[in-house]
Amino acid sequence: MGILNLTPDSFFDGGRHNSSEKAELQAIRLEKEGADWLDLGAESSRPGASIISEEEELRRLLPVLERVCGVVRIPLSVDTAKASVAKIALAAGATWINDIWGLQGDATMASVVAEAGASVVIMHNQRDTLYPDGVVLGINRFFENSLRLADRAGIPSERIVLDPGIGFGKTAEQSLVVLRSLREFRVFGRPLLVGASRKSVIGHVLDLPAAERLEGSLVTTVAAVAAGVDVVRVHDVQAHVRAARMADAIYRFSSSLHG
Repeated sequence: MGILNLTPDSFFDGGRHNSSEKAELQAIRLEKEGADWLDLGAESSRPGASIISEEEELRRLLPVLERVCGVVRIPLSVDTAKASVAKIALAAGATWINDIWGLQGDATMASVVAEAGASVVIMHNQRDTLYPDGVVLGINRFFENSLRLADRAGIPSERIVLDPGIGFGKTAEQSLVVLRSLREFRVFGRPLLVGASRKSVIGHVLDLPAAERLEGSLVTTVAAVAAGVDVVRVHDVQAHVRAARMADAIYRFSSSLHG
């Protein structure tokens, strides 16, 4: 999953693609580099980011979404926690919603996704870093609640991907525990997504700013592939595609040899 941020304040690439023209060129580039789908976000979810109105989010999102729909062939996901934005985005051409509150933030999100016949990434999130029974059990309990909401709304299980939410409601140490424990989230039988690209957990380990975290990010992709993860959400698509293919060849024996 290639990241296409349309925000002025995202932690790594804020402001780089927040015009329709720049976003279109970036979308084409990410598809050529091997992205299987694109995730468009018009509101930053980084810690401390400002909350924006529905109107502002749509003002940033819709011109780009409509433009990108016409130039790429891969599916488009919209990263939003607002059901009202999700409804409009799905009508405009998106087929996935990436919800950082896992259907538990906006009470109508599940029904919006279901009614549109769309698919959803359910991400774990919470407002503190307290896990009385451990971070893994806490995440799995969250997923249980989200999957119940999805089932009640009528979202088929095959349209659901689970994301343990690296860096969201977690300290760096807790995020490392999650990365070591990825297999434990497969109990639900749904595909897993990991989004660790250039995040603060990498900066915590390597003591590097976001601009210098590519190598650390690639290691998280290899670890994810080795653990059976199905999707990685990344900024640097070409490098991660190559790392994932090599990891596939080593850990899953799925490669086509050349030469």
